[in-house]
Amino acid sequence: MIILDTHIWVWWNHHDSRLTNHYQDIINQQRLQGLGVCSISLIEISRLVSKKRLILPCSIQEWFKIALGQEGVQLLSITPEIAINAYTLPGNFHKDPADRLIVATARIYDVSLLTVDEKILAYPYVKTIES
Repeated sequence: MIILDTHIWVWWNHHDSRLTNHYQDIINQQRLQGLGVCSISLIEISRLVSKKRLILPCSIQEWFKIALGQEGVQLLSITPEIAINAYTLPGNFHKDPADRLIVATARIYDVSLLTVDEKILAYPYVKTIES
């Protein structure tokens, strides 16, 4: 399994050109092993839609149904272990709660995180996939 950062999940579902062919190939290769989506991503997307910073092609309820129904997608809940790890991350990590939870989820599951977020890519205590 790999974890998809929120923007990667959105880009993948929207066939966005910002998702490189390399990342598309990784997602397609990992589908059978699982594409983890953190539950905090649902909140991030809801916030972006409510602030009109993300326009969806359908209602948010329908978008979630379609996006979560994609082959291989697994919605990962915030467990007590993930919640604790999010605020005891080693080293220096920024304060964004969503990023902390996504990083903690990848760490707890011991899988790679697919992201283009430079702050996450620079953090040495989580596995990421090179672009």
